[in-house]
Amino acid sequence: MIEIPFKRLDAEILQTIIEEFILREGTDYGAHEADFESKVAQVHHQIAAGDIVITYDPKIENCTLLTRHQFQRSIPVVAQDQPLDPEDIDTYQDYSQDMGGIE
Repeated sequence: MIEIPFKRLDAEILQTIIEEFILREGTDYGAHEADFESKVAQVHHQIAAGDIVITYDPKIENCTLLTRHQFQRSIPVVAQDQPLDPEDIDTYQDYSQDMGGIE
């Protein structure tokens, strides 16, 4: 699982990710139900503050939001005396300018 820096996303894409997450998760906002726009604003604020991260899992091709704590727990712990297997390391690749051979 990799973290996608939210500042590298187009504002419309970020908005879509947040809205899709809220609709999918049925997020609970406490004793008083917030309207959809308030939920979007709250999640956007949490992302900007670094409390929530945008993640992508290339194995299942899924984008979701996790708390910073959930994301850190998902990173495999590697013993210091063991070499890292390149298959176990996820890195963010910027494909935003990749036209896939289409010009």
